[in-house]
Parts: sequence; C-alpha cells; structure tokens
Amino acid sequence: MNATPLILLLGSNLGESDKVLKNAMLSLEHHFGKIELASSVYRTQAWGEINQPDFLNQVVVIPYSGTAHQALKIALDIESKMGRIRSKKWGPRIIDIDLLYLGTQILRTEHLTLPHAALHIRRFTLIPLVEILPDFIHPVFNKTHQQLLAECPDGFEVTKLQA
Repeated sequence: MNATPLILLLGSNLGESDKVLKNAMLSLEHHFGKIELASSVYRTQAWGEINQPDFLNQVVVIPYSGTAHQALKIALDIESKMGRIRSKKWGPRIIDIDLLYLGTQILRTEHLTLPHAALHIRRFTLIPLVEILPDFIHPVFNKTHQQLLAECPDGFEVTKLQA
C-alpha cells in the first residue's frame, strides 16, 4: 500500500510546551514512522476559550499507510499517554493532536472530519501550513493554503518562534 501524507497539527499550552511538542513528535515517529516535514513552532493566542495561556503550535507531515480512523485512534492514545484530560472544549491542554488531512481524502463521520472542519478559519493552523505546504490544495474548497490564509477571518496573533 502506498503512503499518503498524514498532516497533523500539534498544540500545547500547559507545562513546558516546547518540550511537550518535541515529545509528541517522538511519539508520533514511534507509532507512525519518520516525520517528513515539520513547520516552525508558533506562539498563538488561545482560540475559542481565550482566558488561558498562549499555545505553541506546529504542523507535521508523516507518510502513512493506514486508515484515517486508525490514525485518529493512535493520536488520541498518544494524547492520553502524555496526560491529556478532556474536560472542557477549547480548554487548556498539555497536548492536542489534530488530524488536518490524510492526503486529499474527504471524510465525514461522527468522530472524524477530513479535512479538519475548521482549519480554513484558524490562522494558527494556516500559517504553519503555508510555511511547509503553501500550494497544497484543500480538496473541499479547491484553494491553496495561501489562498485560504488570505481569506481567513481570524484576527488572532500568530508569532513564529526562533529555533
């Protein structure tokens, strides 16, 4: 079976978020295989529930041969093992691993939507996507990440951190 790009967004705003993201990447590589591409890390104002610490966010791309639901289960298991507790929507979290894309697959189920349903309205997702995959075409909107970012209504600040 040929590998398809699995594109994930990592986020953390509890603990030492820079180390949390590095540990998440190690866990992802352990379960999925080598990360092919990784964006810079960005500091982002919290989205949704704004009275919480800023997030660090990063996008990674991993060649993947399994199903979308298998990838979701692995991501949720990694979150759980890293101490993620789901208590409040958009609340603070040690780690968040969002599936953004599995290639150009379009999927709508009770537990998973691909491409991620809100990626086009979130600068903290689009900016790192534009950094590493500027010309990738969103299979639902038929627009590149650059085009989606230019049209994004989100006004939250997203700051690239120095390596």
